[in-house]
Amino acid sequence: MRSYDDLCGLARALAVVGERWALLVVRELLLGPKRFSDLSRGLPAMSQNVLSQRLRELEQAGLVTRRVLGPPASARVYQLTPRGLELEETVLALGRWGSRQPLPATGQLSVDALMLALRTTYLPGPAGDPTSPVGVRIGADGFVAEAEPDGSLTITRDGADRCAAVVETDDVGTLLEVVYGYRPREDAERSGALRVHGDRRIAEHFLGCFPRPATTGDVAPDPRSSEPRR
Repeated sequence: MRSYDDLCGLARALAVVGERWALLVVRELLLGPKRFSDLSRGLPAMSQNVLSQRLRELEQAGLVTRRVLGPPASARVYQLTPRGLELEETVLALGRWGSRQPLPATGQLSVDALMLALRTTYLPGPAGDPTSPVGVRIGADGFVAEAEPDGSLTITRDGADRCAAVVETDDVGTLLEVVYGYRPREDAERSGALRVHGDRRIAEHFLGCFPRPATTGDVAPDPRSSEPRR
């Protein structure tokens, strides 16, 4: 473990999770356990050797553990320990802060990264609007997004098919473009890139609850005046 020779709690935290890629590995595990291959798929720019090293370091620090899923899968997965899950608010706070940084010219966004981005940018609509859980399917990944009484958004893995409304797409880019207003929902639906199943009113309300983050240098809009996009 790298030491900063500094007694501050921040320095001690960075000694554990300050290495490159460490917090991104944590990000990929916040919504539930994953196989090594799934982690690698979510972090395509990270070599498998470095991924293995970071997982070993996080295990040694007591933040990640391994277990074997029961039948029929019988697959070995990595998951966050209770101590590792305590990093959730830190990761979300850094995500909110980083969302105002200019976007790089190139790069990719993993499915889990987009789900966490939705949590950090969620803005509930007016009282009385539908707030039922919404299923979100991106390729083989399924999630349930549910608004909480305090105005936050909870996202859990699996269970999308049990929701009254389901938003489905084959790729991360389509959902990102629609929720942040880069592409009209109607256009994405006409092309077949986005599919809405079940209660359309609930799904359309959900898709309109994510104002685009203002990057550094922009004038941030007043969220109280934002209207959900239809």
